Amino acid sequence: MNKLIIYQLFPRLFANYNETRKHNGTKEENGCGRFIDINERALKSIVDLGATHVWYTGVIRHATAHYNNPAITKGKAGSPYAITDYYDVDPDLAKNEAKRMEEFEALVQRTHDAGLGVIIDFVPNHVAREYKSVCKPKGVEDLGETDHPEWAFSPLNNFYYLPGERFTMDKDLQGYEEFPAKVTGNDCFTSHPSENDWYETVKLNYGVFYQGGREKQFNPIPNTWIKMRDILLFWADKGIDGVRVDMAEMVPVEFFAWAIAAVRKKHKKFIFIGECYDPNQYDAYLAAGFDYLYDKVGMYDYLRGVTSKGYPAEGITAQWLQHGEARINHMLYFLENHDEQRIASGFWCGSGRCAEPAMIVAATLNQCPVMIYSGQEVGERGMDMEGFSGIDGRTTIFDYWGIKSIQAWANKGKFDGAKMTDAQHELRGFYSKLLTLARDNKAIQKGAMYDITYAQGDGFNKHEQFAFIRHTKGETLLVVVNFHDREDMIRVRIPNDAFVYLGLEGKAQATATDLLTGSKQSIAFVPDGIVELKLGAWKGVILKIR
Repeated sequence: MNKLIIYQLFPRLFANYNETRKHNGTKEENGCGRFIDINERALKSIVDLGATHVWYTGVIRHATAHYNNPAITKGKAGSPYAITDYYDVDPDLAKNEAKRMEEFEALVQRTHDAGLGVIIDFVPNHVAREYKSVCKPKGVEDLGETDHPEWAFSPLNNFYYLPGERFTMDKDLQGYEEFPAKVTGNDCFTSHPSENDWYETVKLNYGVFYQGGREKQFNPIPNTWIKMRDILLFWADKGIDGVRVDMAEMVPVEFFAWAIAAVRKKHKKFIFIGECYDPNQYDAYLAAGFDYLYDKVGMYDYLRGVTSKGYPAEGITAQWLQHGEARINHMLYFLENHDEQRIASGFWCGSGRCAEPAMIVAATLNQCPVMIYSGQEVGERGMDMEGFSGIDGRTTIFDYWGIKSIQAWANKGKFDGAKMTDAQHELRGFYSKLLTLARDNKAIQKGAMYDITYAQGDGFNKHEQFAFIRHTKGETLLVVVNFHDREDMIRVRIPNDAFVYLGLEGKAQATATDLLTGSKQSIAFVPDGIVELKLGAWKGVILKIR
């Protein structure tokens, strides 16, 4: 598999051209993007950006204030991770609600026709409190349909229960009744969750007896395993290319080993990307069949620290070294997603340009996939007061909203960037060049990497600068980035060990072409030689050595 370049987009927000932006507004007031609005022009623009896959976030039907009790729904539009029907798509995203699945299937085909793979969310740990599938195939038994709610735990049940206790909260539940109470999605074993809990969800039961010392009762196969495997197969049969698995580490790894094998028996190249935050579990989930895992607590956290908290750039080395050769290329790198604060927000850099060196590292350091979140490439700030979400540096996932920066690029569906500022065009141009390189360049796709930061001496500030080489037969790249807020003249030593390890040929005079700008210079590319570069503030180069 070649290097994946994933473009995450939220159809509800991405394709919404309504500019009303009323605080806590309804769908009718603030508008909502639809499947049909993600047209051929939008998809071509995403391809031109360098993407290989699109992650459509919030596709499967989830709780909204329009269709569900607002007291147990977060925001007017609801959380895309509070699923109400695994066999349905969000009706908000359809032009014709009665044909919403057909419209999604058409989007999948349109995306494939553009040369892009399709990834959607699979949310296996929890569902909405009002979960009820009305679109399940004939003969399929619904989640909880045959549960024994008088049992706190049984591997025969799909949910965990608190017998004799009624679900309550410190607010009016507006007529919502749940008795006995089910356990809340974030492993909250109380009938009275707080508003900081995932109160809108209930946890699924995979046969782990949490209150019995986390005993695993997996023989015979728990009922939930079978239901969730069938749901995965249902979506794989729709022609999607993979899933991003929400909170994978909260679901037993044994289930994934069993379910992934079942899916791959029919769909051999189906991709599984896991949202995991515990490095101690990484190896087990990769062994279970996951292709990639989030590198949030490693590379993401550290690159953010370098750009905004004064972390030394040389510490990037430890972030990739910790994974070793066995898993380094299975980690998903990113600087933004729907959970994290925007780079250009007041909570991080304040400008998308300041993260250019971090993005170069994320996109080119290894063979592993890289992801960006829609709006990142045009400097979206995430500083709106939308409704349920406030000014927190994140783009809301709970509200109907129009994103100014994306609307400037989309230009009412033309996707020509006509309303973008010069700064936005410049930033998007950088992302397009970088991600296209990451997608198409052989050395970045499949080449070996040699980190040369350790070998640097005078003229190289290890606190602010980082350097490495990517090499494959016929292609050698020298990558140098400057995290400093001022221009620097940098002296980069190419250690003899790099020539030996990568099998490089030394050249007293070589032409170095920066693949990001096209600029050229003559350098001495020899063992223990020095390459001198002038790098601007928050800039980097990807030098092709000839």
